[in-house]
Amino acid sequence: MMQLYGTVILFMTLSTACGLRCYTCTASDPKSCTDTKACPVIFNRCFSLRVDGYNMVTKGCQSSIACGGAIACCEGDLCNNAISAGPSVILLLASSAIITLFL
Repeated sequence: MMQLYGTVILFMTLSTACGLRCYTCTASDPKSCTDTKACPVIFNRCFSLRVDGYNMVTKGCQSSIACGGAIACCEGDLCNNAISAGPSVILLLASSAIITLFL
């Protein structure tokens, strides 16, 4: 029984030391989100969710399975520090810049 407890404690320590870290909060101003959290092993992404109409943002840890739609996910420690513009907006801006430069 003591070996089981030792194994569980070791696993929890290693998962905290080597796990993903994400900003975590629910706030009206995304810049005020400064708390960080070591994610449990089952979560492999950080996320940001903006709730339109309520001027709220929620950030935290998430599994890649739940990413998509309104939930913007990213990989890497503390990658959810700002709401990303999303790939479609970035692509639109890049194509506009290229057209402006060459036409």
